[in-house]
Amino acid sequence: MKKLILMGRVAAGKTTLTQALKGEQLHYCKTQYINYYDTIIDTPGEYTEVHALGAALAVYSYEADVVGIVISANEPFCVFPPGCAAMVNRDVIGIVTGIDKPDANVPQATRWLELCGCHRIFYISSYTGQGLSDIMDYLREPGDAPAQLQTASPEDSASRNTPKGQERHA
Repeated sequence: MKKLILMGRVAAGKTTLTQALKGEQLHYCKTQYINYYDTIIDTPGEYTEVHALGAALAVYSYEADVVGIVISANEPFCVFPPGCAAMVNRDVIGIVTGIDKPDANVPQATRWLELCGCHRIFYISSYTGQGLSDIMDYLREPGDAPAQLQTASPEDSASRNTPKGQERHA
């Protein structure tokens, strides 16, 4: 599998997406530092939002084959500048998370990712599993075994994966 680094603002759904791609039960967990897994690098949103921390993203992007710019479908603004994908010498994909949220504005998030320079955009619900297989197929290299995703059905995803009293974050 190609290694994917996820970059996006706080609460964009990077860690939840990481959990879903790894087949783990979904639970809210604030990423405090860069988490380096076999095929995924999960980064804190502060590294995208705070200029002084941005250099760490540049360094870690060299460890990845693919850079994923993550924007939640209900974000009020985009922190990425237009054309930023042109500065990266890796494949850059766009990922719209939270497409199942009631206040999702998927067309707006898509426009922002297109302005960033993303030519390939994936639409994800980490809770229903929608779109996860598309990213897995994209990251699969010749000779890789097909990945088995463990996703919840739409009927039980909210009750099984969302801690009681907390709202969904991705």
